[in-house]
Amino acid sequence: MLDERKMKVLYAIIKSYIDSAEPIGSRTISKNFELGVSSATIRNEMSDLEDLGYLSKTHSSSGRVPSDKAYRLYVDELLKLNKSSIDKLENQKIKEILAKESWDIDEIVQSSAKILSAITNYTSVVATPKLKGSRIKQLQLVSIEGLGVLIVIVCNNGLIKNSIYKTNIEVEQEELIKICNFLNERFNDKTMDEILVNLNIDIFKEVLDYQDFLKGLLIVIQRSIEELISIELYSEGIMNILNFPEYRDIEKAKSFISFVEDKNLLLNILQKTSVSQGIDILIGQENIYSPIKDISIITATYTIGGRTIGKVGLIGPTRMDYLNLIRTLKIFSSHVSNILDLND
Repeated sequence: MLDERKMKVLYAIIKSYIDSAEPIGSRTISKNFELGVSSATIRNEMSDLEDLGYLSKTHSSSGRVPSDKAYRLYVDELLKLNKSSIDKLENQKIKEILAKESWDIDEIVQSSAKILSAITNYTSVVATPKLKGSRIKQLQLVSIEGLGVLIVIVCNNGLIKNSIYKTNIEVEQEELIKICNFLNERFNDKTMDEILVNLNIDIFKEVLDYQDFLKGLLIVIQRSIEELISIELYSEGIMNILNFPEYRDIEKAKSFISFVEDKNLLLNILQKTSVSQGIDILIGQENIYSPIKDISIITATYTIGGRTIGKVGLIGPTRMDYLNLIRTLKIFSSHVSNILDLND
């Protein structure tokens, strides 16, 4: 754990870098923060913080920028000390915006992403239970030696779900294709809700072989469909990323936009964040996908009747304004939950 002086210097650098997006030198800290120590002492502390992995140099200048390790320490302290307490004026502002129209549940979740992005000027995402039936466009079964069978479900909304059916029962790929064609015929023109209702071994009355294999297969397909229809994703303000100087590089901006537009990837990341009621933050290198190693994702849950059903989140560079965004997300998710309770 860092001593008090190092913490003060580090927090001052983080706050300065969040505001300026420029490497921070000791003179800037000495000028803008009353730390009660000399510039030379600040330089020494910055050097120590760099050695400890909390700061890094972007080039040969004396300025430093916070590392992901520094941001993690910072946000953990914010959450622990509850410095992101509710602001009454912001609370009332968000409440009024959300209450302007009377929506049904579908409209609430779709509009929430747009409102959150407008309030914060960041890219926003809302993950919610899928409230309207979608359809399976295609089912594929592929034998994988030593693992079992890969089940690929392609939906008409573009979502793809991959699952592995681990089985010791050997079924030739030719037979898998026949089973796959059989299922695709029965899934045709039916919503996933309808498929779930009728998804049982009775649909294989015409198929006499591989009954044990088919029973296990149906269980995995059922679980996959349940996971698919459990969430929908909405995003807004993707181009807001261009407002940040570190994303004026075209290739870097394209990589970010591709990430946000990839619903499967984004859903996978959101599913890895906490489902407990509260704030969860993924910072930079904590993300497992290389295109997003320099962004952070802040999420909060929302509920119906006290039961967590979805998430709202904000995406931006690692120098996000964590203090204010955490507070805004807390307020926003609370009001969305209240509106959903009224419309339930």
